[in-house]
Amino acid sequence: MSEYLSIPCTAFSGTERIARGALIDVALAIKAAEAQVQGPVLTFDDASGMVIDLDLRGTTAEIVKRLNEHGELEALAARTRLQLASASNRSRGRPKLGVVAREVTLLPRHWEWLARQSGGASQALRRLVDEARRTDEGQPDRKAAHERTYRFLSALAGDLPGYEEAIRALFASDDELFIERMSAWPIDIQNHALALAQSNPTEERS
Repeated sequence: MSEYLSIPCTAFSGTERIARGALIDVALAIKAAEAQVQGPVLTFDDASGMVIDLDLRGTTAEIVKRLNEHGELEALAARTRLQLASASNRSRGRPKLGVVAREVTLLPRHWEWLARQSGGASQALRRLVDEARRTDEGQPDRKAAHERTYRFLSALAGDLPGYEEAIRALFASDDELFIERMSAWPIDIQNHALALAQSNPTEERS
């Protein structure tokens, strides 16, 4: 099975979760349940919270073929972006030392402060970044969890009571208030939102 077909995702029919697992398994489960499902089905990438557009026409083989082709296009686009970024930076910086030059925009007072630091501006910036990385341990993961949860809720919960308050609590990392604001919502939406808000979105609350 290709990497794209294996990405974890979850499908909802309205406010009810109808499938969860690898993309190909979820796609085929939706296809099999077409006659019983009322209304549109939304499939979410569990890593990003974004909606995956599925074309479920035709046979199982045709569905798998289209998904594989889409996955190959996504991989090609990602490789192309990486190659372009690498080429644009290849002639700048000190590549033998792993140093890459990129543009930094600062206010005059920032440049004045950097100029007074030992080792110059570049060393000072590197020290500041390293210190920020030490003190912000886990922040990137937390931000990604907030963003994917927001994407999911904006698609399914925007009209539910307390939505705005729940989103504010989410981005404030107030877990208790987040749970409280969702307490009147359909249980499948609550459970999936709480799973996405964790560092590992594949670990779902019972």
